[in-house]
Amino acid sequence: MAASVRLLVRRLARLSHKNITSSAATVSCRPGCCLGPSSSRCISDTAEDRSTHFGFEKVPEAEKAKRVYKVFENVAQKYDVMNDAMSLGVHRLWKDMLLHVMHPQPGARLLDVAGGTGDISFRFLDYILYQQERRKRRAAASSQTPSWQDISDKYPTEDRPQESRAVVCDINKEMLKVGKQRADSMGITSGLSWVVGDAEELPFDDDQFDIYTIAFGIRNVTHIDQTLQEALRVLKPGGRFMCLEFSKVTNPVLAKLYDVYSFQVIPVLGEVIAGDWKSYQYLVESIRKFPDQEEFKGMIEDTGFFCVQYFNFTGSILHQVFLQ
Repeated sequence: MAASVRLLVRRLARLSHKNITSSAATVSCRPGCCLGPSSSRCISDTAEDRSTHFGFEKVPEAEKAKRVYKVFENVAQKYDVMNDAMSLGVHRLWKDMLLHVMHPQPGARLLDVAGGTGDISFRFLDYILYQQERRKRRAAASSQTPSWQDISDKYPTEDRPQESRAVVCDINKEMLKVGKQRADSMGITSGLSWVVGDAEELPFDDDQFDIYTIAFGIRNVTHIDQTLQEALRVLKPGGRFMCLEFSKVTNPVLAKLYDVYSFQVIPVLGEVIAGDWKSYQYLVESIRKFPDQEEFKGMIEDTGFFCVQYFNFTGSILHQVFLQ
């Protein structure tokens, strides 16, 4: 009964975003805006007239997406190397923890938005393979004395779960190109798709995915609220939204050290390794402009998601959002 009520409320929340009159989503818009039927963006003026941030710089909204695209186009070839250098390899542990919390099962369908070079999707497919092998070992161990569950699993049915699949969706073709090259080198030939798409206007039908992930990508979009609405739209009822993003550091001593490292070391690494100081200067600044943990949690709840939680990692340098 409780699940049915949650589903009904979720549907109503989604409907309210498509036919907005006066809802929580309108709070993010400026006074006097006219809202269209499928978006809570302000449309009383053009994107050229409205402004947003590009790091610490103020730019027209229409310009931000182009500049972000250029950043990742420039760093694509060295993106993974720089991740290792900037985080001293810790980003791998953060992503492993994301998969541990996700705990996907065979048949799950993942949408990895801003998935770029495929780190999350590769881990997802590996985890699914591990779960399948684990089930086979358990079946073999209990083959002589099958349980009712074993018998049920072997019984023919039309409701068997579909094949697990990961879809990497990224607006940047160069990032996807690098990801495809990595997949080929790793011998990944099935269960994985690469799609060019905008997080604010996903090229997928409603209710398609069990899990939506976005790792270190949502701070680069122009409209966070629209990105969250699209996540809600493409997830199946009961689906999960999972996000990794850098946070506001709460410890004052660690915050000072983090600032020194961010502004004085990371851009230098960007210049030395990737030959691009400015792109990594932007990435550092974009972290500082992103909402803090509580504010971001509120934005997600306003979209219509339930059970929103976040967990701070590494002294709150990074946080993980998990919700259903």
